[in-house]
Amino acid sequence: MPKEFSRSKRVGELIQRELAGLIQRQLHETSLGMVTISTTDVSPDLKNATIYVTCLGNTADTDQVIAILNEHIGQFRHVLSKLLTMRSVPRIRFKYDHALERANKLTALIDSLHAERNSGKDD
Repeated sequence: MPKEFSRSKRVGELIQRELAGLIQRQLHETSLGMVTISTTDVSPDLKNATIYVTCLGNTADTDQVIAILNEHIGQFRHVLSKLLTMRSVPRIRFKYDHALERANKLTALIDSLHAERNSGKDD
């Protein structure tokens, strides 16, 4: 039996796919580095969307990257309104996704514990 997805989930995936291409095409700023959309949360009424992004290889601060993305929201919504077959495009807000940083910290902790155990066995 196929798994059912809510409309907000489907709309979020569609917005995520289209925005990823838009960000690459429209923002040619080298200070942004590689901006990746990790998650998109769309409200059940489809009026608001929060886009979580991560940045790799950037020279700018994450707050600056989010500010640059938020400056271009009007352009993104305009292009999305032409691409999507929806009555209205949700209001977009970008936020930085700290999950990658947390995952790296946890991996470092696990590795250090593993190294301590291995060094204790050698004694």
